[in-house]
Amino acid sequence: MFADGFLEKHLASVRAALRARAVVAKKRLSQNFLLDAALLRRIVATAGELRGREVVEIGPGPGGLTAALLEAGANVTAIELDPEWARATALALVGRGTLDLRVEDALATATQVVERLAARGSRSPLVISNLPYAIASPLLVDLVRAAVPPERIVVMVQREVADRMVAAPGAREMGLLTLLIQLRATVKRRFVVPAGAFVPPPKVDSAIAEIVPDTHRRAELARRPQLEPLIRAAFQARRKTLRRGLLEVAGDEALQRVDAALLKRRPEELSLAEWYALADALTAAGAALPAATTAPAGGELAPS
Repeated sequence: MFADGFLEKHLASVRAALRARAVVAKKRLSQNFLLDAALLRRIVATAGELRGREVVEIGPGPGGLTAALLEAGANVTAIELDPEWARATALALVGRGTLDLRVEDALATATQVVERLAARGSRSPLVISNLPYAIASPLLVDLVRAAVPPERIVVMVQREVADRMVAAPGAREMGLLTLLIQLRATVKRRFVVPAGAFVPPPKVDSAIAEIVPDTHRRAELARRPQLEPLIRAAFQARRKTLRRGLLEVAGDEALQRVDAALLKRRPEELSLAEWYALADALTAAGAALPAATTAPAGGELAPS
């Protein structure tokens, strides 16, 4: 760990560059930068001991979190779409630790980067990022759906997205994103970061979410390849009861053989255990449900 105040100096130089408009935050790339050293160190501390660990960072921008990760002794692979910020950050952080900064589209490459790093060591890497708002939901789903997921994901996202990921059955925030994550991982919302902590400030608060892929949940899902398509179909008609929403994909004959009380409920009301039971019951009833695919989440996760 560096004890020379480098993180504070780096953040001060970024603030000065932004004030002088030597570099600018691009709204189209969801660029809102956290330049508070205490908050950056708190995010890093949430991830646990990082000395010598492989960490993937997505959207490093001016490198505030990158510098904090290097300060903690992590080996950082950073994926940045904006070549201007990638060059500036690489120059500013050269010699401060192990940093591989790639100019790539994380939606296209992040899962492959995680897989390559996992193959090189005995543990899967961590993902620790201040995620660009525009790609947060589909990227997180892609990461937890990957054949080789990160060991742990600690990310800053819009507070609304964090609330959706941790939602319980029956909550207003429960939706497709909730289940696509919770089918494969446990999720905790760690703390809120107010909009005023960013430069430039966004219109909404953010939150730190911790996502831990769960081998038991992944195994339960693997035994039910029809479960994810079932959930997707149900949430396409989330204002309908399950019976009405699933009629087209499951068929009336199979639905007749499932607990009627369960089918009177709406998709956001079911727990994971109840989704397992529904999938098993429809399979036993002979419903010809489609199996899950490995296609990227893409743009299908608009707030619901």
